[in-house]
Amino acid sequence: MSDAAVAPTHGYTPDKQALTKRLHRIEGQIRGIEKMLAEDRYCIDIITQISAVTTALDAVGFKIRDDHVKHCVAGALASGDEQVAAEKSRELLDAVHRFARSR
Repeated sequence: MSDAAVAPTHGYTPDKQALTKRLHRIEGQIRGIEKMLAEDRYCIDIITQISAVTTALDAVGFKIRDDHVKHCVAGALASGDEQVAAEKSRELLDAVHRFARSR
């Protein structure tokens, strides 16, 4: 198989199965929160579960951002192509800014 025929990979590709499993667990947590609301559960219990989901999603986001830096950004910098390196660096900074604003 030639290099041109190889499917592109992303930094998270080696961990895609584990990340998908984690997202499915988070999805289950969300359904659990919905059930808690339907059952008129205590406010603090619901808030605690929302905090747990937020923490879990943050962990997935951190992992993907970390992999992006180690794979995509590092690869762009190593390529020597200044335009590609600048683009990947800009993407990373934009992602960091979005994360910071969400806090």
